[in-house]
Amino acid sequence: MQSSANEICAGILSHSGPFRYDEIHRVWERNNLLCQFQITKAGLARPILKKSREYLDDDRNARKEDNMAKLVECVPNFSEGRDLEKIDRILKPFRTTENVKLLDSKPDRDHNRVVVTVMGEPQAVKKAMVEAMGIAIQEIDLNVHSGEHPRMGATDVVPFIPIRDMTMEEAVALSKEAANEVAERYGLPVYLYEKAAMVPERENLAVIRKGEFEGLKDKMALPAWKPDFGPDMPHPTAGAVVMGARMPLIAYNINLNTKDLDLANRIARNIRHISGGFRYCKAMGVELAEKGIVQVSINMTDFTKTPLHRVFETVKMEAERYGVTIAGSEIIGLTPMGALVEAACHYLRLNDFVPEQVIESRLLGE
Repeated sequence: MQSSANEICAGILSHSGPFRYDEIHRVWERNNLLCQFQITKAGLARPILKKSREYLDDDRNARKEDNMAKLVECVPNFSEGRDLEKIDRILKPFRTTENVKLLDSKPDRDHNRVVVTVMGEPQAVKKAMVEAMGIAIQEIDLNVHSGEHPRMGATDVVPFIPIRDMTMEEAVALSKEAANEVAERYGLPVYLYEKAAMVPERENLAVIRKGEFEGLKDKMALPAWKPDFGPDMPHPTAGAVVMGARMPLIAYNINLNTKDLDLANRIARNIRHISGGFRYCKAMGVELAEKGIVQVSINMTDFTKTPLHRVFETVKMEAERYGVTIAGSEIIGLTPMGALVEAACHYLRLNDFVPEQVIESRLLGE
């Protein structure tokens, strides 16, 4: 509760306290003439104002430091998309760890997977991530897991993404710290991917995950697939985890009005980079059994070079060759505003439009 001007003035004159210098400054700035006169008469004006200004300078500096604090995003994928109580227990560290914000979580029953987005101070995010992985080991048994999405671990993939005042090198270092910790604490094999990959062959997540949990034991027996951290055998129920650092990506899915999974796979093959498609596009076909349709599941790794609308139009064109229409599309988790603005500009044929013309963008930038 704020003190009144008279209370602050009385406290200053009687040398009693404590009183807050921000409140003193407010009294002075509001031109409370009586208080100003009494404080000045007592010879306290100069030291009091000096102290109050020092307070404001410290406050501004603290705010500036807060605004410039390092921020990292983490987008772990857990192999559970159906049991909401299990998911809630796994996500608890993200809700309770200081300086960590749980931004989004989206379970998918068909994929049997939940994609989570958290952000915060790097060490705090790492702490919460390691704890959540421990809970996932307790909650998820891949021996009885089934779903449309490929997976090799209870916690399948953990990318760290530098957001503010943080370099990619620092994000790589953070991912290695986390990898070492989960390997030692939980006996979990860890493979590093993307920017953290120790060898070029492990940059691509799909290459590491090929064979999935069921083929992991034989794969890890090969010298080429010795993990970067942890034991040379898969965890009996949690498999292995892929960790690393990367730039932001967009998880973008396009649903087709057909049950033909071969068609979805054919279209995915045509658009993904590894098969000669778009440079910054990864894709695969997925059956959505509960909906009675199929999906082209896509990861867009750089929307500034391969925009959403270009991929959408290509999938639409390929599907129409076989008399199939688009049922809809979806974005999983969070996405940069620029990606949606670019799509809007394309379809609305906007000329010279920039994100700063979006009201919310302008407000956030001020």
